[in-house]
Amino acid sequence: MRWMWIDSVLEHDPGRRLVAIKNCSLAEEHVHDHFPDDEDGPADPIMPASLLLEGMAQTAGILVGSLNAFREKVVLAKVVSASFQDEVRPGQSVRYEAEIERADEAGAAAGGVISRWDHRDGGWAEIGRVDLVFSHLDHNRAGHRFPDENFVFGDNFRTILRGTGLDRLA
Repeated sequence: MRWMWIDSVLEHDPGRRLVAIKNCSLAEEHVHDHFPDDEDGPADPIMPASLLLEGMAQTAGILVGSLNAFREKVVLAKVVSASFQDEVRPGQSVRYEAEIERADEAGAAAGGVISRWDHRDGGWAEIGRVDLVFSHLDHNRAGHRFPDENFVFGDNFRTILRGTGLDRLA
C-alpha cells in the first residue's frame, strides 16, 4: 500500500475485529479539490467517499492479513456494498470498524462501519457501511504466479503496524 488512508490502529481482536482511525486535515491536498470555491459559492472541502471506502478496505485488509500473520498477499476483490449518509470535513476524525464475516484459504469477506467524530460536538456518528471481499493472490484460481515478496504489505504498512504492536505478526 503506497497511499495510507488510516493513521493508526486502535483496537485488534485477532481473527474477528479491527478498529482504525484517520484524521482529516486541511493539510491534505485531496481535501481541497472536493470542493473548491467557484461561482456557485465558497469552498466546501470534504474527504471524498472513495477515500473513505479505501480507508475501510485498508482496515479490513489488515484484519484479513493478520489471519495468516501477513504471509498472504491480500487484495480487495470486490466491493459488495457501500453506503454513505454524510461527509467528513477537515478537523474531523474517521473511525473504521471492520469485522470478519467469512474466511478460508481463498480469501475472506468483511463488513464494517464508518463513523465520524466532530471535535466541536463530540461523539461518534455512523456515516457509512461497507461490505468487502478479499482474495489471497497466491491462491488465485487462474493459476497466475506472483513475486515471492509481499508487495501488498510493504514498508508504509509496516510503519502503521509498529505503532500498534501488530508488527510482531508480520
